[in-house]
Amino acid sequence: MDSGTEGQTIRVRLPKRRNNEQFATAELMMGANHIRVRCFDGVTRMGRIKGKIKKRAWIREGDIVIVTPWSFQDEKCDIIYRYMPPQVDWLRRNRYL
Repeated sequence: MDSGTEGQTIRVRLPKRRNNEQFATAELMMGANHIRVRCFDGVTRMGRIKGKIKKRAWIREGDIVIVTPWSFQDEKCDIIYRYMPPQVDWLRRNRYL
């Protein structure tokens, strides 16, 4: 085996369709915990970083995240999870992205 991630088990959280979650890409940092994201359904939304993830993970432009669109304002969403680079590689290899 090489020194890559071949021997390691990578745990990846997938979006839950029943909770209306989907993949998105962070496009532009707006400040005050707001980020413009491009969702995989083709809509650009204003994302708000939830308090639970705000203290734990730094989100940068280009990161892959999971978002939940708001039911009463479709142009806004909550960012609930950020993927690390090994997880993004795993998602691409298994054709989720």
